[in-house]
Amino acid sequence: MQQYQFEKIYSEMEKEFGKIKSGTEEDYLLMLLAMEGNALKIRRKYPAANSRRLKEAITLTLFKIKGYYTAASYDTDKFRDENNERLEYAILMAFDPFTNPEIKEKMEAEHMLDLKNLDELHSYFKEPVMCLLRIKESIEFLEKKNGSDGYFDFIENHIGYRITGEELLSALVMPHP
Repeated sequence: MQQYQFEKIYSEMEKEFGKIKSGTEEDYLLMLLAMEGNALKIRRKYPAANSRRLKEAITLTLFKIKGYYTAASYDTDKFRDENNERLEYAILMAFDPFTNPEIKEKMEAEHMLDLKNLDELHSYFKEPVMCLLRIKESIEFLEKKNGSDGYFDFIENHIGYRITGEELLSALVMPHP
């Protein structure tokens, strides 16, 4: 896979799932807070996990999601490093039943999702994909506006006080803000 193919996933996923319309972000608050909070926790612990690594982690996450509902595999190893991998894991812990056993257990107990049904997986991942695409847009906007770490500076200043501890958050099992 070449860099162009790696980055093309954004437009493919936006075409397939849509994007969050401006002014409707509040409808996605729990998912966004869990993803951004987890990314911020990793950033605090590992300062090299910067905005650029977060964009890469989002790309890796989108490929992982696409693999779930298409039963395809994508060779993204050459794009991985320890920092974007940490961020990818943190993002996935917010919503992914294949990464977060607590989410999987809740989904199975409440019969929320058949993890073997590709159509159900596709539907389930709509909100996380839309949130990931929105975060990527925010990163790009804030990098242009405030420099290379503009995104994490913004997140720290606006929601940082709410993000405590080291445990990663899950949008499905976290309390409302």
